Amino acid sequence: MGYENVEFEKDSLFLVTGGAGFIGSNLCEAILNKGYRVRCLDNLSTGNSKHVEMFLNNPNYEFIEGDIRDYETCKAACENVDFVLHQAAWGSVPRSIEMPLLYEEINIKGTLNMLEAARENGVKKFVYASSSSVYGDEPTLPKVEGREGKVLSPYALTKKVNEEYARLYSQLYNLDTYGLRYFNVFGRRQNPEGAYAAVIPKFIQILLNDERPTINGDGQQSRDFTYIENVIEANLKACLASSNSAGQAFNIAFGGQETLLNIYSELNDILGKNIDPLFTTERKGDIKHSNADISKSAKHLKYCPDWNFKNGIREAINWYENNL
Repeated sequence: MGYENVEFEKDSLFLVTGGAGFIGSNLCEAILNKGYRVRCLDNLSTGNSKHVEMFLNNPNYEFIEGDIRDYETCKAACENVDFVLHQAAWGSVPRSIEMPLLYEEINIKGTLNMLEAARENGVKKFVYASSSSVYGDEPTLPKVEGREGKVLSPYALTKKVNEEYARLYSQLYNLDTYGLRYFNVFGRRQNPEGAYAAVIPKFIQILLNDERPTINGDGQQSRDFTYIENVIEANLKACLASSNSAGQAFNIAFGGQETLLNIYSELNDILGKNIDPLFTTERKGDIKHSNADISKSAKHLKYCPDWNFKNGIREAINWYENNL
């Protein structure tokens, strides 16, 4: 269970791209806590410099400020690296609809640069962040790998293209790639600020300020919210997966389903609030319901998530109460 017993060779070096971001910084922390070396690559466009500064006193941590759109930077970052955990990307469905050209540059070209740099440097495993958004308009629940619909946003398309490039790099160049389709990850250090902030930290911050949050649509849309510890487990276990499983993508979730209204009600209860939300129009490009079948990742990655939504949300709230 979890990743406590996941072990690597003593001097293993992990490259975490996007390591100043929410997921990336948590990966850096977990790897350092296990005694391995971490190199973080981030251009700080969406990452937080505080998520770098907190590790700079650790001799096993190295920070490179650089952009994955620059191939030479990627190549230098991959030198002597054993495992790449590629998290660098721009998220947010609504923002991708506003800025499709930028998403093409960062999420597609940047990932291709990283794949090629990893191949050139003989990296053992290339684990990368994909997304549940690749399922698009396929309505069937739970979501099963291999049963995808038409994507609904430029962001989703970039992740779909990432998966195809990664498949080719395994097939043509023998680079072991593993795509992790994250389902609505939440937890400590996730940014609650801005128009494109994730819903859970935004709800928590607004409720702590005794304000009324806005819910897009009727609040009945559902998500398979996934606590950050489960995502750390998936990344580390993918680094130990069989080469027979390379070139594929895997659902990373808990396997639950929560509506936004249920989540909002639970947050009110935990925080001792009784604040009615405001409702507005649905967002373009959003999937209505999301729930993951995680049997493939259990089989191929030995993924066995410990953290359900209720346990994760209490940990997240505790962190925000002490850090906002």
